[in-house]
Amino acid sequence: MMGLGFVPIFSLALLVSISSAEISNKVGINYGQLGNNLPSPSESVELIKSLKAKRVKIYDANPDILKSLKDTDIQVSIMVPNQLIENISKSQSLSDQWVKTNVVPYYPDVKIRYLLVGNEILTNPDSGTWFNLVPAMRRIKASLKTHKIKKIKVGTPSAINVLESSFPPSNGTFRADISGPVIKPMLQFLDRTKSFFFIDVYPYFAWADNQQNINLDYALFKAGNITYTDPGTNLTYTNLLDQMLDAVAFAMKRLGYPDVRIFIAETGWPNDGDIDQVGANIYNSATFNRNVIKKLTTKPAIGTPARPGWVIPSIIFSLYNENQKPGPGTERHFGLFYPNGTKIYEVDFSGDTPLSGYKKPLPAPTNNEPYKGKIWCMVAKAVNKTAVGDALSYACSQGNKTCDAIQPGKECYKPDSLFWHASYAFSSYWAQFKKSGGTCSFNGLATMTPKDPSFGHCKFPAVTL
Repeated sequence: MMGLGFVPIFSLALLVSISSAEISNKVGINYGQLGNNLPSPSESVELIKSLKAKRVKIYDANPDILKSLKDTDIQVSIMVPNQLIENISKSQSLSDQWVKTNVVPYYPDVKIRYLLVGNEILTNPDSGTWFNLVPAMRRIKASLKTHKIKKIKVGTPSAINVLESSFPPSNGTFRADISGPVIKPMLQFLDRTKSFFFIDVYPYFAWADNQQNINLDYALFKAGNITYTDPGTNLTYTNLLDQMLDAVAFAMKRLGYPDVRIFIAETGWPNDGDIDQVGANIYNSATFNRNVIKKLTTKPAIGTPARPGWVIPSIIFSLYNENQKPGPGTERHFGLFYPNGTKIYEVDFSGDTPLSGYKKPLPAPTNNEPYKGKIWCMVAKAVNKTAVGDALSYACSQGNKTCDAIQPGKECYKPDSLFWHASYAFSSYWAQFKKSGGTCSFNGLATMTPKDPSFGHCKFPAVTL
């Protein structure tokens, strides 16, 4: 009896090791293009090679980038734009045409291995796209088959907020509004096609939102003796990323798909941010990225507590600091390179460089504790004047007496300049609306300062942290 039982178990182990061997543990880089000052695609590909990155993900199917990746050994992930999902979901011919135009001319000279349908579709309120997502994925897969392309996996990246519960990890559960109608058929598709559940997972934001309860070193893989034990499973965690990944694994298991593999489509740590964004600095960014690469490239694979030994393919965000990304300052500061092509800090994507092998010292972090004091919101440098004028009008139209002080004859009217009037309006707006979700952003036109811009009788409103 023992002999009969041994063979299947051995075969299963062999199967697992073979399937894991097919999945490369090489780490890649996300190549975003939301900047007006970025290097050319060919220069960018050379920078990607200098990182020793073996994968690259782009957020479209940019022909110039794909041509620059021809005959390299870099695996490539391309993306169907969000706005095409609805039409593709309803038309096989449109899907076929998209693949014919954006994949066929480059494959196999460009090692396209992943075709992602949309980006974080399930994050924002449904605009009619949620329920078209999986049908569009099926169409795209069928189009690849029509063109006899077998090596490309189809998926879609989701943000971590597809989970309604993630703590403890064993309680991982998908949101009720998408679990049955979208996620379950998606997992069925991913399971059938041996694809991945692509997830954007950022320990930075989880830590920044809950610093009182999460140790920074635990988020940076520096915890040493700090651990967390899941009461539901008795699994012990040594870092925040593993917790977040296992919450996804348990959520999939809860829907009946315990074996769908996870692919980290984005992770990283910002190298800078707004004054009120704690822990966004070069030291933490370098520490996180070096440590996460070391973990993910270790052989044999470490996996996570719930999935020990599983290879987790991954792509770091991002290649550049992108100056046209909307939102808080951190959004524009996830890069490994400045737009002029110089490295923000050293990092080796192969994982071969030991942590002690990085010679250039990192600047000491100065914002690991929340900023306390007053902040003002000012017009940023070198921004479009027409856009600033529009933002000024917007800020003044929103509040109760937001811009009274910059009316003719009032205490802040002079100097009569767009910069000063808009800066006053931005500060006034933010002071009035921060508690209800207002930000000092204005689509990237504004910046925060701890320096009081008030002068004479003109007192600028401030936000106090």
